[in-house]
Amino acid sequence: MTKCRSCGAEVLDAGRFCSSCGAPLASDPFTTADVIAPEPSPRPAPKPSSKPGPKWAETPRSAGRTPSSDLATEERFLPGSLLAGRYRIVARLGKGGMGEVYRADDLTLGQPVALKFLPEAASRNEDALARFRNEVRTARRVAHPNVCRIYDVGEVEGHTFLSMEYVDGEDLASLLRRIGRVPADKAVEIARQLCAGLAAAHREGVLHRDLKPANVMIDGRGHAVITDFGLAGFADQIQGLEVRSGTPAYMAPEQLAGQEVTAKSDIYSLGLVLYEIFTGKRAFEAETLAELLRTRRERAPSNPSSLVKDLDPAVERVIMRCLEAEPANRPPSALAVAAALPGGDPLAAALAAGETPSPGMVAAAGQTAGVDPRLAAAALAGTLVALALSVYLAIRQSGVSLMAPPYSPEVLNHKAGEIARSLGYSEPPADSAGGFSYDQDLIDYLHRQTMSAHEQMRPEPAWDKALAARPQPLGYWYRQSPRQMIAPDLRSMMTPGLVTADDPPPVVSTMVNLELDPKGRLVYFQAIPAEEEEHPEPARAADWNLLFTAAGLDAAQLRPVEPAWNSLAAADTRAAWTGMWPGGTLPLRIEAAAWRGKLVFFRLIGPWTRPERMQPSNQTAGQKAGETLRLILLALTFVAGVLLARRNYRQGKGDRQGALRLAGTVFLVELALWLCLAHLVPSFDTFGLFALAVSTALFVSGVTAMLYLALEPYVRRHWPQTIISWSRVMAGRLRDPLVGRDVLWGLLMGLAWVVVFRTGYIFLMHAGAPPQFEMTDFLLGARQTLGTSLANVVNSVLGTLMFFFLAFMLRVVFRNSWLAAVLFVAILTAPKVLSSDHPLVETPLWAIIYAIAAVAVVRFGLIVLATAVYTANILLNLPFTLNFSAWYATNGFAVLLFFAALAAWSSHTSLGGQRLWKTELFE
Repeated sequence: MTKCRSCGAEVLDAGRFCSSCGAPLASDPFTTADVIAPEPSPRPAPKPSSKPGPKWAETPRSAGRTPSSDLATEERFLPGSLLAGRYRIVARLGKGGMGEVYRADDLTLGQPVALKFLPEAASRNEDALARFRNEVRTARRVAHPNVCRIYDVGEVEGHTFLSMEYVDGEDLASLLRRIGRVPADKAVEIARQLCAGLAAAHREGVLHRDLKPANVMIDGRGHAVITDFGLAGFADQIQGLEVRSGTPAYMAPEQLAGQEVTAKSDIYSLGLVLYEIFTGKRAFEAETLAELLRTRRERAPSNPSSLVKDLDPAVERVIMRCLEAEPANRPPSALAVAAALPGGDPLAAALAAGETPSPGMVAAAGQTAGVDPRLAAAALAGTLVALALSVYLAIRQSGVSLMAPPYSPEVLNHKAGEIARSLGYSEPPADSAGGFSYDQDLIDYLHRQTMSAHEQMRPEPAWDKALAARPQPLGYWYRQSPRQMIAPDLRSMMTPGLVTADDPPPVVSTMVNLELDPKGRLVYFQAIPAEEEEHPEPARAADWNLLFTAAGLDAAQLRPVEPAWNSLAAADTRAAWTGMWPGGTLPLRIEAAAWRGKLVFFRLIGPWTRPERMQPSNQTAGQKAGETLRLILLALTFVAGVLLARRNYRQGKGDRQGALRLAGTVFLVELALWLCLAHLVPSFDTFGLFALAVSTALFVSGVTAMLYLALEPYVRRHWPQTIISWSRVMAGRLRDPLVGRDVLWGLLMGLAWVVVFRTGYIFLMHAGAPPQFEMTDFLLGARQTLGTSLANVVNSVLGTLMFFFLAFMLRVVFRNSWLAAVLFVAILTAPKVLSSDHPLVETPLWAIIYAIAAVAVVRFGLIVLATAVYTANILLNLPFTLNFSAWYATNGFAVLLFFAALAAWSSHTSLGGQRLWKTELFE
C-alpha cells in the first residue's frame, strides 16, 4: 500500500494515480508529480513502446486523446451537456492526474474550446485550487501561436475548470509511440516551433517546468503547440519544495536535486524532448524514479547519432548541449537552440518567439557571403548607364545650361570690385564675399506667361530664348565691408556664419552691395553713406551715366519719370527712367539715388519685382497649405519622437550605442559642413560662430539620435531585415558584403528616382513648367561643393529616419499595412501637389516616387533608402554641361566621378572576395 501525498488516502502500489483524488503517485518517472525523496521504491510501471514508422502522416482529428485517457471510463459530463449556459460538451478528451479535459463548443463565441476540470477531490483542496488558478494566471501572460491559449477560469456545480484553446490533433507522446521518430525535416520544423513557444514564455519570465511530449500537441496542420502550464511559474517566485514539481523523467539535474529551477532547466527538458523527436527513443530509459536517478548519475545519454546514423551533426550538437549537466554549459536561450538547428537563423528564431532581437543579433543575421558576381556586374553596369541617362536628361532640362553663364565666380568677383571702384568706392574693403542666386520672382513671371499662352492656345514663349536674353534669373551678388562680416543667422542644416546678400544686414557705413547678371552687367547697387560726415562735401549733380555704362544700358532709349522706390541708403537726389529691357519686349524701370553727388542706389526693375520690405510673401493658397501641412507633420513627428525615445530609453529598448555613434557622426559632419560653407575671418567673432556651430551640431545630432531611439526598436522588432546592413555599419563593418550590396541597390534606386523624375519633368515642361534651376552652391567651387554634399548626408539620414518614422506611426495607428502604405504616399505627395501649378502631371509623378520610397522602407532598409535619397538629392540639383571648357563643368563631373567610384566600390565590396570573372576564361 502507498499513501497519497495529496489527500492521505491509501492506494495500491500498482496504481499510478490516487483512486480518491486522482493525484499522481511519484513512482512513475513519466508522470507529473512532486519529487520528495531520492529513492522511492514503488512497483514498476509498464514501459511505453516505441514502434518506428517510416512515414510522416497527417494526424486524424479523432486522435486527440492523451496516453492517460484510458485510465478511467466514467465521464463526469456526458456529450450534449450544457455547462454554465455557455459550453456544450462534445466529448471527453482525456483524464490524468492533473485533471480531466473535455472538448466543448462555446455557444457565446461560436468556437470550439477545451475545458479542463480538476479531479473532484482536488476541487476541495485549496492547494490544488491555488495551483489551478496559477495556471490560468501564468499561462495568460504568454501569447504565441506555438503556445496553447488560456481563456478564463470558472466554476459549475462545484467543479472548477479553465477554458482554453482547443487543439485539434494529437499529443506528441502518442505520435511518437505510433510512428517512432519524426522524419528529419519535420522534426526540425517541430523543434523550431517548440523553441519559439518556449522563448515566448521565457520572455514573459514564465518557466514551464513540465515540458514533455505529453504536453505538446501536434495540430491538424502539423504545428506544435505547448500545453499544460499547470506547474508553470515566474522565475523569481519558484522556491523551496516547488523546485521539485514536475515530471521526474524530464527534469533537469538541478531541479531533481532541489537546488534551483531556471530557464536553463526548461532548456534541459527541451533537449530531452528533441532527443525523442529525432531518435524515437528517450535519452534515459528507466521504469522507476530510483532507476532514473541512478541512470542519470552513472552515465551520460547516448549520442543520438548512435541511434540514427544519418542524423545531422548540427542536431546532435545542439541536443547534447541542451543535456549538459551544468546549466552554464547549456545554450543561453531557446532562441539559441533554434539558431543552432540546421539552417538556423537567430533573427527568424527571435521573430518566431515574438521577441525583439538585439542589435548584435540583427547584425549577425542575414547573408554573409557575397552576391553573385554576374548580379554585381549587372548592377554596376546598370548604375553607370543610369548615371549617363540622368546626365543626358539633366542637360536637356537645365536652366543653367540654357543661360550658359560665361564667367566664373572669381571673374565676377573681380568685375564687381571694379564697378564699385568706378562708382567712387575705391577704399580697400576689410572683407568681401559673393555668391550666385536666382531671381525666383522672374522665374515665376516667365512661368505665368508660359501658362497663359498655353491656356489661350497662343505660341508659347520658348524658355531657351527667354533665358538667353536679358534679364536672366541667375545673378551674382557681391558685398564689401569696411569691417569683417559675421553672419549669425542659421542656414543650410542650421549652419551659422554663411554670408548672404542680406546677412549680415547691409547697414554699416560705406558697405557696398551689388548684383551682376551672368555676363557681369550691373543689376543692383546700394552703398551706405557715412553715418557722420566730418567734412561734408557740397552738393553736386550725380553722374548717372556711370550706372548706365556698368549696366550696359543706352540712356537714349530711356524716358525719365518720377522716382517711386526708396533704398536703405540716405539720398538727397533721386531719379527714375522707364524703357524696355535691351534686346527684348519686357518693360523696364530704373531707380537711382545719390548723396551729395555720390551714387548710393541703383536697381533694374521689371513687372515681377516686388518691394520685399513691404510684401514679404507672395505664396499662393496651395503653397501656404502645403507648407502648413509640412510644418504640422514635422511638429507631430518631433513630439511623438521625443515621447517614444524617452519611453524606449527608460525601458532599455533602444540601441544606445548605435544612437551614440550616429549622433557622433552627424556632429562631425555638421562641423565639417560649417568649415566648408561658413565665411571664416581672422576675428574673435569667429570663436562665437564656432560655439554656435557646436551648439547647432549638438542639436541636429541630438534630434537625429532622438529619432533613431524612437524608431529603431520598432524597426528591429517588426522589420529587422531592413536594418541588418545598418547594424553592421554601426558595428564598424564597412567592408561587409551586405553593406556593399545595399549601397549598390541604394544607388540604383536613387538613380531610378532621378530618371523617373526627369522623365516626368519632360511632360511638365511641355505643359509650360520652367526648366530645372540647380543649386547655385555647386557653382561656387570645390569647397562649397563638398559642403553641400556633406549637408545632403545629414539631410539623407534625417529624411530616411522621417520616412521610417512616418511609416511606423501610420502602421501603429491604422494597424493595416496596405492602408498605412497608401496614406504614407498620400501624405508625402499632398504638399507637392498643393503647391504645384501642374497637379495633373505632378500627382502621378510624386505618387510613383513616394511609392518607391514606401517599398524601400519595408523591403530594402535604411542603408538602401538613405543612399537613394542622397543620390537623388545630389543628382537632381547638380548642374551638368557637355561643354567641357565651361568653368562649372569640373564640379559636375567630379561629383559624377564620385558616384561612379562609389558604385565600383560597392559592387566590389558586395562580392565578398569573389572574383568578378573566372581566371580560366582568359587562359
